[in-house]
Amino acid sequence: MEEVLSSRMIYKGHIVNLRVDTVVLPNGKQTQREIVEHPGAVAIVPQLDNGNVLLLRQFRKAAEKELLEVPAGTLATNENPRDCALRELVEETGFRAGRLARLASFYLAPGYSTELLHVYLASHLSPGARKLEEDEFIEVFSVPLDGALHWIDTGKIRDAKSIAALLLTSWKRKEAATRHRNTRTVRRRRLL
Repeated sequence: MEEVLSSRMIYKGHIVNLRVDTVVLPNGKQTQREIVEHPGAVAIVPQLDNGNVLLLRQFRKAAEKELLEVPAGTLATNENPRDCALRELVEETGFRAGRLARLASFYLAPGYSTELLHVYLASHLSPGARKLEEDEFIEVFSVPLDGALHWIDTGKIRDAKSIAALLLTSWKRKEAATRHRNTRTVRRRRLL
């Protein structure tokens, strides 16, 4: 634990703030920590009934290129992550989730940011109308999950939240298949 001696706000923005904390380290020395304050976010892997996943293609100014990503968005003040995930899914893809399963929550860059990302798998999707914000220009398309995993391997998908979300989805799918096989094996043994 680091004791905070002082904290000053350097920048207050629309989405993020930047503060500098002066702290005492465990060895007694003082140093400064630059902290990006972020309200948190969600990422959603929308899975169609045929097993394909929906991805987005959008230009990202910080990267200066179009990236392939899963739908995602920033939490509004006091917004529940599950509610945010349902809202962002509709806004960015036009689909509503009949089922939403939490996959994980993790910090994206805890060395300098407070952003906690909540990842969900959305299934039993039904189409609706997109509600993009006026500064969003997003193309939505579907791809088999294995195809998306291949794009991670080849570097076509380079967005960290999307990589983590897609790998978590693949892992959960394999875990469910193994559990299903084990359950069938136990049932067969009981019948013998």
